[in-house]
Parts: sequence; C-alpha cells; structure tokens
Amino acid sequence: MATLAGFAILGCILGAQALSAINPDELSVNVGIVIITLINLIIIFFGSQLIHKFDMFAWFPTLVAILVAVGCGGNKLHQQVEAAPASASAVFNFSALIAGFYLPWAAIASDFTTYFDRRSKKASLLIPSYIGLVTGGIPLMILGAAIGGAVPNVPAWGDAYNTNSVGGVLGAMLQPTGRFGKFLLVILSLSVIANMAGSVYALTLNCQALFYLVRIRIPRVAYTIAATAIILPVAMKVAAEFLESLSNFLGIIGYWPACFVAVVLLEHLVFRKGKADNYNLSGWDTAKALPSGIAALAAAALSFTLVVPSMSQIWFTGPIAQKTGDIGFEMAFFLTAILYVPLRMVETKVRGHF
Repeated sequence: MATLAGFAILGCILGAQALSAINPDELSVNVGIVIITLINLIIIFFGSQLIHKFDMFAWFPTLVAILVAVGCGGNKLHQQVEAAPASASAVFNFSALIAGFYLPWAAIASDFTTYFDRRSKKASLLIPSYIGLVTGGIPLMILGAAIGGAVPNVPAWGDAYNTNSVGGVLGAMLQPTGRFGKFLLVILSLSVIANMAGSVYALTLNCQALFYLVRIRIPRVAYTIAATAIILPVAMKVAAEFLESLSNFLGIIGYWPACFVAVVLLEHLVFRKGKADNYNLSGWDTAKALPSGIAALAAAALSFTLVVPSMSQIWFTGPIAQKTGDIGFEMAFFLTAILYVPLRMVETKVRGHF
C-alpha cells in the first residue's frame, strides 16, 4: 500500500510538472497536481474496465509525443557529461532499483486480470505481459539516461530542469514546435494517469481487503476519496521540498517485492505442488481458512538482518554494500526463501491446514 501510494504521488508530481512547463508563470505545479489528481479520481470512479480501456489507447499519443520530443531535441543528446565506466556495484544498484519498480506489479496483477478469459493459456498471459513491460520500459530508460546525461551540458535544458524537473526538460525539448509542443506536453502530463489510476485503484482494493478481515465494511468509493485527499496535499509538499526524499523512499521500499516473490513461488511450487486445485478458493473471504501469514511475515522480517547491511541508498550504505554494491534485493529474496519453508511447515502443522 505504501508502494502504491508512493508511485501515485510521484506520478502526480511528474504529470503536474509537465503541465506547469506549458506556462510556468500562469500554471503552477500545485495547480497541475490538482488537475491530474481530479482527472485520476474521475477515471477510478468508473472502475477497472475504464482503466483497462484508458491504458489500451493512452500509449499511442504518448509515444507520438515522445518521438516528437526526441526528434526536436535529439541533435543535442550527443552532448553527454563524462561518465565513469560501469562497475559491478553500479550494476547491482541499478538492478535493485529496476526490480523494485517492476516487481510490485506482481502483488496487484490479480486486481486487473479479473476480466481475463479463464480458459486462457498461461503463455498467452505471460508473454504479452512480459513483452509489454520490456518494450515499454527499456527503451524509455535508455532515452531517460541519454537526456539526463545531456542536461548539464545544454543550458536551456538545465534551466528547465531546475524549474520543473523532468516536465521542464520535455518542455524545453518541444519548444521548437510552438503551440503543438504545448499540446504534446498536455498529452505527456496525462500519460501518468495510466500508471496512477491503476495504483490508486489497487490501493483502495487493498484497503477493503485489509479492513474486511476485521469486519469493517466501507465502500471502495470512500477509500478512493480518502486516498485522493491524502495524495493531493502530500504531492504538493513533496513537489516543493522532498521529491528527492520520495525517490529515496521508493528505492527503499523496493526491497519488499523480493520477499513477496520468494514466498509466492515457494508456496505455489513446494506447498501447493504447482497445482491450482490445491488452493481452497471457496475460503477466500474466511480468515481461518487462509494462511495466517505469520510464516511469510516472519521470513520477510528476518531477511532484513542482512538486507540492511547490504543496501546502498543516498542516506545509508551498509558495510556489505560498500564492497559489493546494493545486493539488498538479492539478500531479501534468498534469505526469505531459506527461512520460509521451515517456518511454513511449522505453521501448517500447528494450524492443521495450509
């Protein structure tokens, strides 16, 4: 839930900065945050099906806007700053960041696959999902690295970045296209909703599931409004002072997906023998019929005895990470996997069922 809220806040800020770059004197980042948040709220009100349809079509105008921006500013991308050669520690650091960004999707994927055909083959779900993540992520990471490497050497881009961060740089790149460039900035600002709407929607479902276990019944729309009411002021505060801190925060909470993936894989392969029939689907809303979660939480928590000394963040670098780079993600995965099996065996023996 913290991950989802963090990504929603970050997306809201980036979209607002792109809007503000259209006319920084007339449209502040805070006004942009309000606009993005309200549009996001409206889309979520219509539910998962509209989010699916929005994502289905939103990528195309976004791609066009990015291609135009590259076409206008691509002649400056060769002005790269001196960069140190890639080291093993740098590769580990970057890998941990990317894994922490992508893998949380695994925890909420089921929120958006409820309308898929149950007769679908596993490959027909896995392959498009994987290709979509790879083709949508890797090229933009490379482009982002190229733009970031040129910002210090292109004065107009540097000034725009200091004013409106990423949105400002995109505005500077699109400046030669005039009003059409401003229109494309609007498209780019709205593109964040494709990620933001899904994050907030899943966040509200998490809230419902959490409080359902303690007999609290509140409509999802109430959680949606409450989440928006929290995201709005926090995004304004973060945009003004703590954007870098928020990025650090997202880097830190990126370690937990390693624990999550280890637990889910071992639960499915070891304890459920890889068969869907070994799950008690009829007890999905009965706490006593579900795993208590104690083994999973204990294994994940204990793994952080090695995760902390193995993490490398701006504010802290552990003694292990000083020599190896950030291997906190790997430590979280392997130590959770090692601990989960015996703890889960004890749990199932005490409770008498999976």
